[in-house]
Amino acid sequence: MQITYLGHSAFSLKGKNGIVVTDPFSSDMGLKMPKVSADFITVSHDHSDHNAVDKISPTTRREHPFVIDAPGEYEVAGVSVFGFSTFHDNSQGSERGRNIIYTIHLDDLVVCHLGDLGHTLDEKTIEKLGVVDVLLCPVGGKFTIDPKTAVEVIQAIEPSYVIPMHYRTAAHSNKVFGDLATVEDFMKVYGVTKELVTSFTVTAGSLPEETELVVMNPA
Repeated sequence: MQITYLGHSAFSLKGKNGIVVTDPFSSDMGLKMPKVSADFITVSHDHSDHNAVDKISPTTRREHPFVIDAPGEYEVAGVSVFGFSTFHDNSQGSERGRNIIYTIHLDDLVVCHLGDLGHTLDEKTIEKLGVVDVLLCPVGGKFTIDPKTAVEVIQAIEPSYVIPMHYRTAAHSNKVFGDLATVEDFMKVYGVTKELVTSFTVTAGSLPEETELVVMNPA
């Protein structure tokens, strides 16, 4: 599977049976959404920096991307997606509403996208997620879990790889996202410093025994 970081919480997951794009964003947040195509789109919640499905083009396999924006079980053309209801804050959704965690089963791998998760996860939810090969985890705080809580969530899930997302960059609107932590802030708390990579390919037969941090440069 080829993983490309599109910025913010958006990724492209390219496998043999299709392409999945997560949480595409609008341009009003400062970042520019790259031009990409997808067979499937997952939307963690209905905010403009996560639900801009109109920015994504279809592939030759489908006339329109199949949009998944609700909890449940989905299986289309050999790609399985499971959505689990969580919260966008640490007060049962009273501040920012609900959030959906997705596990995406593609190329014999499981990618877990936490969306704008705002709290730690209980054992029941972690059991539902199952074995996670690649964890896409928000780390910026304010709207999501902060670096310290992100480390707790990562340690609870125990993925093979973890890729941070939803953190402040120079391209983000300072007015809206100025209070977010940076990926450097997260790495300091995590205790590991990594050089940014522009692409990442993962295969089911070569997963590390211990969790490895991968920090990606947005496309």
